Order: sequence, then C-alpha cells, then structure tokens
Amino acid sequence: MSGTKPQSAEILRVCALLEVEFNKPELIHQALRHKSVGTLNNERLEFLGDAVLGQVIAHALFLRYPNTHEDGLSLMRAALVRRDSLAEVARELDLGRAIELGVGELKGGGHQRNSILADAFEAVIGAVYLDGGFAQTEALLLRLFEQRIASVQVTKDAKTQLQELLQSQKAALPNYNVVQVTGPDHARRFEVCCELADGTQKAHGQASSRRQAEQLAAESLLDLLGVSS
Repeated sequence: MSGTKPQSAEILRVCALLEVEFNKPELIHQALRHKSVGTLNNERLEFLGDAVLGQVIAHALFLRYPNTHEDGLSLMRAALVRRDSLAEVARELDLGRAIELGVGELKGGGHQRNSILADAFEAVIGAVYLDGGFAQTEALLLRLFEQRIASVQVTKDAKTQLQELLQSQKAALPNYNVVQVTGPDHARRFEVCCELADGTQKAHGQASSRRQAEQLAAESLLDLLGVSS
C-alpha cells in the first residue's frame, strides 16, 4: 500500500468480504481511520463496536452452551473477544491494507500490529451497527465467529496468568488501580492501571467495565513481560 490514504478499491474489497453495502459510506471510511491520522478517527466507533461485539458473543455462547456456568461462559467470551483473537479475524479480512494511518504508524508497520487491527475491526462493527442496525451486525458477527464459537477453548484469563507467573517468581501480586471513569451512567468507560509491586512495569486497559479493563491491563502487562496471554 502506498501513501497514507486507503484506496477506494480497498474499502470496496472490505465491504464485499463483510457482505455489507453501506447506506452511509462515510462510516466505513471513518472506521478505517486510525487516531494517528487526526481527530476524525475510529476511536468512537471502536467503543461502540466493542459493546455490540460483547453482547452478540455473550448471547451466542449462552445459547450454544446451556450447561456451562457463568465463569466458563465469561472465559469463553474473553477468549473470543481478546485483542489477538480480533486481530486474527481482521487478518482474515486483510483489514490492514485498508486502514488509514499517520506517517509514523505507517513507517512502523502499523498495518500488522495486533492492537491496531483489533481496534479497526471493532470500529468496523460499530460502523455496521450504526448503518444497518443490530440484526445485520449480529448476522455478520455470527458468520465471522461461527467456527470460533463452536471450537472455543476455556483458558485462564490474563489476570490469573499474571498472578501465577508472579507467584512462580516468588514476586508480590500486582496492583490494580482505576485511573479514571468517563462517560454517562449508561455508558461508563473505565481505565485501569496494572502495576508490578516493585513499580518496574505497568500497563493500562480501557473497557466498559472495571473487570474487563483490569483483564486488558493485565494482558498488556503480560505482553510487556514477554509472555503471550
């Protein structure tokens, strides 16, 4: 891809793979604009897409696994919507080629970075939801995640992995602190900092619940420590 602006052919290619025809094409364009481009970017659509994705996946798991308890369902959902999993879906759509990046991110290989791919995918979901409504978005997500939902494996969440790693090193457990809470009562956004007890490493996570924000912060800290979650 040359330059920082995605070609219209790339947008059309993504829409064809999604099997979605946008009534408001500006939504899909915005969904594929990284924050490094400017103020008109995909962050707000990412926030919306994250919420819709969580609801659809939770409902699908609830129906498919009637004998699985809440903890198991939560772990399955976490496995399906974690950053690396969403980046995999984005790669299947070759979404990276269509993402518009600032010069710095472009030179740094941002088109292949998991965080950028995952965020862009969530933003695309937000765009589909705004353009076509919940039913269309649900149908799309169920198609994209059908095989993953059928074969999802319950794994230890990031907080548990981090705790076990530190215990194996005979180190103190990390501290989780809420940095800020933003948004109206019906759409809270939590930012949590996860910091090693000795203060040598810390990472942040943002989500619509404190619990999920803690998990994302722990996942980011595991990445910093060189451990794949």
